[in-house]
Amino acid sequence: MSTKLITKEGHEALKKELDYLWREKRPDTTRKVTWAASLGDRSENADYQYNKKLLREIDRRVRYLRKRLEDMRVVEYMPEQEGRVFFGAWVDIENEQGETKRFRIVGYDEIYERMDYISIDSPMARALLRKQVDDEAIVQTPNGEVCWWITAIEYVK
Repeated sequence: MSTKLITKEGHEALKKELDYLWREKRPDTTRKVTWAASLGDRSENADYQYNKKLLREIDRRVRYLRKRLEDMRVVEYMPEQEGRVFFGAWVDIENEQGETKRFRIVGYDEIYERMDYISIDSPMARALLRKQVDDEAIVQTPNGEVCWWITAIEYVK
């Protein structure tokens, strides 16, 4: 299995989620399942059925997180990255129409629920890698090529 890249902040967030699920959410849900089971007929007990389903979802997510965390490599900032776009960079770009965007290039596991993060595997990130401020990046889109210019690069230090 290949190693997946993740930022230090992303790794901490996944560890925090795993800890919350395992130490708080799962024990609480287990107590609810035990309580609902003690009421008798489980086939018509909505509390039992709902919490049992929730417990399966928690267990599935815990297994997934444990497996992913084992296989991840945390990429931390290095001074050699300064001035070029690499993993973990915040990048500001602008196109010919004056439209601007700002986002951070991160690992696949970090992009969810964040509109300002893009995956290292995305066409935009691939086009920007190793570029400098004022460089042109041609991004392949379903509608053809789009040209963007890099206006700023920052790193979390």
